[in-house]
Amino acid sequence: MEGSTLQRVKQLMPCEAAPATPVGDLEGAPAGSLPGLLPAGLAAELIAFRRDLHMHPELGNREFRTTAAIRARLEKAGLRPRTLPAGTGLICDIGRPRPGAERRPLLAFRADLDALPIPDTKTVPYRSTVPGAAHACGHDVHTTVVLGTGLVLAALDREGLLPHPVRLVFQPAEEILPGGALKAIEGGALEGVGRIVAVHCDPKVEVGRLGLRTGAITSACDKLEVALDGPGGHTARPHLSTDMVTAAARVATDVPALLARRVDTRAGLAVTWGRLETGHAANVIPQRAELSGTVRCLDIDAWRDAPDLVHAAVDEVAALHRAKSQITYIRGVPPVVNDQEIAALLGRAMTARRGADAVEDTEQSLGGEDFSWYLEHVPGAMARLGVRPVGDTSRRDLHCGDFDVDEGAIRVGVELFTAAALLDRPNL
Repeated sequence: MEGSTLQRVKQLMPCEAAPATPVGDLEGAPAGSLPGLLPAGLAAELIAFRRDLHMHPELGNREFRTTAAIRARLEKAGLRPRTLPAGTGLICDIGRPRPGAERRPLLAFRADLDALPIPDTKTVPYRSTVPGAAHACGHDVHTTVVLGTGLVLAALDREGLLPHPVRLVFQPAEEILPGGALKAIEGGALEGVGRIVAVHCDPKVEVGRLGLRTGAITSACDKLEVALDGPGGHTARPHLSTDMVTAAARVATDVPALLARRVDTRAGLAVTWGRLETGHAANVIPQRAELSGTVRCLDIDAWRDAPDLVHAAVDEVAALHRAKSQITYIRGVPPVVNDQEIAALLGRAMTARRGADAVEDTEQSLGGEDFSWYLEHVPGAMARLGVRPVGDTSRRDLHCGDFDVDEGAIRVGVELFTAAALLDRPNL
């Protein structure tokens, strides 16, 4: 089974990738001679794999079916993946040090497995079959890209064309703060790793293009929960109670405004509410109100100060309206800060595959990503993978029920990562 699978992958390798370039000459090889292109048959298989994941989304720490599907496909290719201790997510090493080659830390490729708890509103054959769950952030694409990268690199390794071993990291629960990356790291995902890379789907970037940035590319993201309490009463006598609806409304509007005057505006500290609940009847002043939201920050130093600043602002506004505040501040993730050398590696890899014009500058976003936790241990970089169909002017944003991608992005992502593995020359 394993031998026949490898033979099929070799047969599907495009003729443009031959003759094979010796490993030592890859750095200066022209784009057309760089191996690791995605075979047509495997490309079709990966699209089918992505659609299967899309139809069967699993929420964070419940990705058992997804983990089993990845494991089965890697084992079919003769690889030995290891499931993470929690039972979801896995890691897989590919390749062996070449005779005479110096052993060095691995280059890792990271994917996230989980879906979001929102309904899929698209009308497509591969629409989610799970009520209230959808791959609306592109994690099915990330997973498929890293899987495809592993399958192509495994074939290259059998041919002696993989210069150094690499690691695939499939982690659970990226959408659950503080992120499944921490569990993956605890489970050994970074043992022996010296560098790590990832891509994230970007619906603003056209398919076939890559958004790249040195330095911070995402923001910090924390979760904030506020409960307000006070004596309720009749709406005819608000002076005898705590007007909880007004208190909650003022916390919702005044806390973000107050913070904007207590932090350098360049830090980008922003509180945005996603939930406000209070009251049950038109003529009853409620005794309790609850608010939930996120705290996002572009600057890592301001992020470290954010909990104290937010606590003080909420307490002050609540006290003005005679409400008692209880605050739960849940630390999330720091910003993803791309290493210059590794971002440059991704740029060279994309240039080798699709030309320098395929790489574009990208801005720092206010979105959070637990890929940042890996970068607390090893240098790395995340790029934005274009998934918007050419000529498409619609806005299908991340975390929306109608989010979808141009599946040609899977080929782009796989060939980007295989080129990165072949061109990787760290200064160690």
